[in-house]
This record gives sequence, structure tokens and C-alpha cells, in this order.
Amino acid sequence: MDIPALELFVAAVEDKSLSRAAERVNVVTSAASKRIIELERQLGVVLLHRHGRGVEPTPAGNMLYQRAKSILRGVKLAEEAVAEFAPTGIAKIRLVANRSTMLQYIPTIVSRYLKRTPDTRIDLLERLSFDIPRLVADGEADIGVYHSIRPAPGVTSYPYVGDRVVLVVPRGHELEAKGSIYLEEAVDYDFVGYFPRHSFEAFMELAEQSLSRPLNVRVQVTNFEARCTMVSEGLGLAIMPEQGARMHASRLNLTCLPLKDEWAVRQYYLCARNASNLTPPVSDLLQYMIQAGKETCSASAQI
Repeated sequence: MDIPALELFVAAVEDKSLSRAAERVNVVTSAASKRIIELERQLGVVLLHRHGRGVEPTPAGNMLYQRAKSILRGVKLAEEAVAEFAPTGIAKIRLVANRSTMLQYIPTIVSRYLKRTPDTRIDLLERLSFDIPRLVADGEADIGVYHSIRPAPGVTSYPYVGDRVVLVVPRGHELEAKGSIYLEEAVDYDFVGYFPRHSFEAFMELAEQSLSRPLNVRVQVTNFEARCTMVSEGLGLAIMPEQGARMHASRLNLTCLPLKDEWAVRQYYLCARNASNLTPPVSDLLQYMIQAGKETCSASAQI
């Protein structure tokens, strides 16, 4: 018996037709019929009764159908397990994260982890936070990093790290003397977008309770460096993750003002599909990132 023959036999039992089974496994009907006949010859029993309306399994065919389903499930699980590895045979982990963590945390984590476990390959994907839990739940990624007010449904989430968004202004700007401010205190100035929650409309839903009117946005740009450059050129102020802003602030003569609004503090989560059913490489990286997140939070608390 071979796997294609079992797949064809299962299809014939479920579809009650050799022609439909042949179409399902992408062979011609005559070839499907010959393959079933050969399977019956090998086993020495009749597996299917042929009649004008199609085919029906014999008692022996029913027994083989149940065993074949189990075999095919095992083969599928084996294929999925092997798919977790790169073509070279080393472990492969699909890690998806949002832009902020890609710039601020992920490079250091990946570098340290790969030095610790060199026989591992990590495929990094950048996506928006709201879409990351879905990618993990659908099996398109193994581990996700996203920010949210609360853990997302459909996945197992763990607190990771936190950050703060700041208001980026040109050095010497009149708001600089305040040190830290509420965003409402800057509502009269022009702004350079992109915003937390990925769109101006979604951001306004988040911050509207703390603002008397919408912000005046002159330019929208996702790149952190380009946004900071536009602030230095006087095109407006920007709301950015603190570490991302500080990467460019000194070089571009900018000041980062902490925002005192409640929404300005963000919690990041790690998520996985099912923590009790992860492959060893994925589980190992997940635990490594959880521990690294705790150490980062502890170090931040001591500063």
C-alpha cells in the first residue's frame, strides 16, 4: 500500500464515486479504477462494491477506511512537523511583530537567541498590531508581539514589555520648557503623522476623550527617521515611541517630551497559538522572550 492509493480509496468511500474521487486527487477515472483494483489485489479482498450509482465499501473496506484515515492524519502531522524546519534541516521559527518592537526590542533578542542556539532560523515578519494575533491564531506565524489595551482573544498571550509614546519637538520649541505635557497642551500646533493604532481615525478614537478637538495633520509618514527629519524641518510635531524617537533626536536636534496622557503608556504582549502544543524550538524562544521581557521591565524600573 502507498499513500496515494490510500488517499484515493478514502476519497472514493467519502464521495461514493470513483469519478469524483479521481477528480479530487487529480487523476483520470481509468487510472483511479486501476489503482483500487491493484490495492484489492495486494490485500486479497474486495474493498468496494461497484454499482450503477457509484461505489460502497465492503466490511473490509470500512475497516481499511478507518485505518487509512488514521494513517493519513499521521502523515499530515509528520509533514507539518517537518515544515517547522528550514530546508537545511535546522529549526525554523516564524516571528511576527509590529514596527515599534522590530526597531526597539526584536533585533537584540534575536541576536542573543541565535548566539545561544545557532541551529535555529528565525523568519521575521512586520505587521500591524491589530492583525498579529489573527496571524498566530491562523497558524501563519508561531509567535507574535503586539500592543493592546488587553490580551487578544483566540491566542495565549503573555505580558512582554511596556513603552511610552512621546511628543517630538524641535529643540528650543516653546513647549520644551514644560518637560512633560498632556497632548491637549499641543493641540494648537501642526502634526506629522503616523499615529499609535496605525491610522489617524483609530488614534482619535483612543485619544478623543483627552482632546478638545482633532489634531491638524499636515503629513503622514510611517518611517521613524523620516518623521523626525520632518519635525526638524519645521513641518510639525510628532507622536512617537520613545526609544524610536531617541534614536534620531540628538542627531536632528530634537527634544522628546513625555506625554502624561493615560493612553501614552503601552503594553506589549507575546502570543502563541497553544502554549501546551508548541514545538520545542518555538517553546524555547517563547520562554526566552518572556524572561527577556521581565529583565527589561526590571531594568527600566531601576532607572
